[in-house]
Amino acid sequence: MSDIGSGHFRWIVGTAVAAALLTAGCASTDSSILGTGTGVTASDPSRLTKSGFLSDYARLKPVAWSEGIQCWRDSKVDVKKYDKVLIERMTVTLKPDQQQGIDPTDLKALTDYFHASMVKALEPQMPVVEKAGPGVLAIRIALTNLVPTDVTRSVTGTVVPYAFVAEAGSGVATGRPAGSTPYLGETGMEMQVRDGASGAVLAECRDPQLGRKYAADVEAGAAGAAQTWASGYMNSFQSWSYAKNAFDKWAMLTARRIGELRGVQPAM
Repeated sequence: MSDIGSGHFRWIVGTAVAAALLTAGCASTDSSILGTGTGVTASDPSRLTKSGFLSDYARLKPVAWSEGIQCWRDSKVDVKKYDKVLIERMTVTLKPDQQQGIDPTDLKALTDYFHASMVKALEPQMPVVEKAGPGVLAIRIALTNLVPTDVTRSVTGTVVPYAFVAEAGSGVATGRPAGSTPYLGETGMEMQVRDGASGAVLAECRDPQLGRKYAADVEAGAAGAAQTWASGYMNSFQSWSYAKNAFDKWAMLTARRIGELRGVQPAM
């Protein structure tokens, strides 16, 4: 762990896990206490991007199957006729000031991670292929916003007396999702799905995700809330963890939605 000192990090991890266990009533002591990570980022519609990657932003609307995401789908298309998927090489359309602040090595690692997450989510329900063709859903993705967590500020906010309380209540008052703070990571994505044979655009989506240091999924019960809290807290001490959480969330949602439209239950 290069972002903060290993000793401090161990203390932070121990504190977060201990708090999570107490919140959950010590119902579990295995690694599942850290949860899946899907609840530690939240969509923020005020940060929707318009990079030019998609064909028509005006027709994108909020969807019932996921909070915050905007999508459009050609309702005349029968998705059941597609039995393979192609995840094309990812595009990055960041603002100039963002490009200058990101190490190219980090950028490649992030796009590789996102691609692998998409493959992992989609493969259980349909083969992932390398070439377009009949029966292939071709998925194109552009990263349109990528801001790392300011780890130094995150550490400071935790060790300074009473800062914890101020951070935990942050977000809503500043127009951000509950539990988010200005120094946490941001990630934006625009996605296009095409017919692998004709190239016709079948669907388009966009979504911005922000990290939440103090997210708790109250609807998941005590254990679920503790898992979400522990994951969000520990991710705030690593520069790109929130981006990876957002990638995993988008991959899961993509697989789930395609499965619904194809009438199959994806293995999640």
